[in-house]
Amino acid sequence: MTQTPNLILGSGSPRRRELLSQIGVTPHAIRPPDINEDPAKGELPRPYCVRLAREKALAIEAAPDEIVLSADTTVALGRRILGKPEDEKEAAAFLTMLSGRRHRVITAVAVRRGEKVWEKDVVTQVKMKNLSELELNAYLASGDWRGKAGGYGIQGMAGAFIPWINGSFTAVVGLPLAETANLLSAAGFPLYRGET
Repeated sequence: MTQTPNLILGSGSPRRRELLSQIGVTPHAIRPPDINEDPAKGELPRPYCVRLAREKALAIEAAPDEIVLSADTTVALGRRILGKPEDEKEAAAFLTMLSGRRHRVITAVAVRRGEKVWEKDVVTQVKMKNLSELELNAYLASGDWRGKAGGYGIQGMAGAFIPWINGSFTAVVGLPLAETANLLSAAGFPLYRGET
C-alpha cells in the first residue's frame, strides 16, 4: 500500500481547518506563510485573490512528496478590495459600505505538490441587509470581525445579516469544499478510504 502524502495547510485560519475536517481531512502540519498581502496598484479583486493563493502555496517549504494547500478569501465591492480590517474603525467602514448591497466573495485555492500547482477560484454573490446602528455596533463590539475579509464572518453572528447568497457557502466561510476536494484528488491526496 502506498504511503498517503502529508498535507500541509498553508493557513492559520481555524475556519479552514474546521471546513477540511468536514470532508475528513486533517492536515499533517499547519504552516501559515509570511507574504505581503497588499494589492498591487490597480489590481482587481479576482486576479489579486488568485495571485495571493498561489504565492502562499509557493512560499511554504515542503518536501517533494508533501501536498500544500493554501487559499485566500477577498470581499469585492465592485472593483474595490475589502481585505481584513486593521481596526474597529475600518471594520465599521467596510460594514457600512456593504450594508444593503450585493457584493462578491472570492475564494481562490492553490494546491501544490513539488513543482506542480493546481488552482481554482470561486465567486459567490452575497447580499447584506440594511444594518441598523444597533446591529452594527453590537457586531463591532463582539469582535467577530477581526481577521475576516470584508469585516464579517457569515458563519458567526453576521449570518443574521445575510438573507441571500448565490454560490458556495463554504467558499464564503473560506474554503470551497467541492472544488478543494477536486484539487486534492488531482494532486494525489486520497480523500476516501479505499483510494490508493
